[in-house]
Amino acid sequence: MVKIPMKILLVDDEKDFVEMLSLRLGETGEKVTPAYNGKECIDILEKNPVDVVILDIKMPGMDGIEVLKEIKKRFPLVEVIMLTGHGTAETAVQGMKLGAFDYLLKPADFDDLRLKAETAWKRKEEHEDRIRKAEAKLLMRKSGGIA
Repeated sequence: MVKIPMKILLVDDEKDFVEMLSLRLGETGEKVTPAYNGKECIDILEKNPVDVVILDIKMPGMDGIEVLKEIKKRFPLVEVIMLTGHGTAETAVQGMKLGAFDYLLKPADFDDLRLKAETAWKRKEEHEDRIRKAEAKLLMRKSGGIA
């Protein structure tokens, strides 16, 4: 069976962390795009289709919560996994209330991160499939076909 790679956008201001995690995810067959701040994240989303964003909460400038709000407003089907390295889950829970798929505390276990990303990707695919089916039914009704 052919594995379709997830398109992951990894957003964190810690360059070493982004490079290491991008490399590890790439080795598992995923297509990873790095971003080092919130603005860069939004710019990339405007130009490239992405399935899952792995997003650090604490970043200078536009923090993860602000970025999450913008992602959900402009790209509502993109799933977001929040990362926090600051030992508190309150902000991550706030992110989930704003539409994040889930969160992980840094340093996150790689297998846990992959599993969450895979589950988030499947949820995105299911949403897109339901939308396609609803659009097809609507077209059938408009054209006089039976749906």
